[in-house]
Amino acid sequence: MTVVSGDAVEAVRRLKEGSDVRLRSHGSLTLNRALLAAGLVDRIQVTVFPVITGQTGVQPIFEGVPDFDLELLESRTLDGNTQELTYHPTLHA
Repeated sequence: MTVVSGDAVEAVRRLKEGSDVRLRSHGSLTLNRALLAAGLVDRIQVTVFPVITGQTGVQPIFEGVPDFDLELLESRTLDGNTQELTYHPTLHA
């Protein structure tokens, strides 16, 4: 594990440039949005749960991020209903 301080986007940029190991980010929507907007995301993993939260949903996950085209790389069914999809994002022209 590596602990860094300062600007997170610049820290991830430096880590990506100096490492052959794939980096993974979980949990922080703010960080993930910033990394995506900076072009530092190579893969997006989306898990689709079989529910609709029209009245209880709070905010779009990628609100404020530029538009991206997604190329499907992998897909699998986890429990007969839940789908895990892995995409490569490319900034939409």
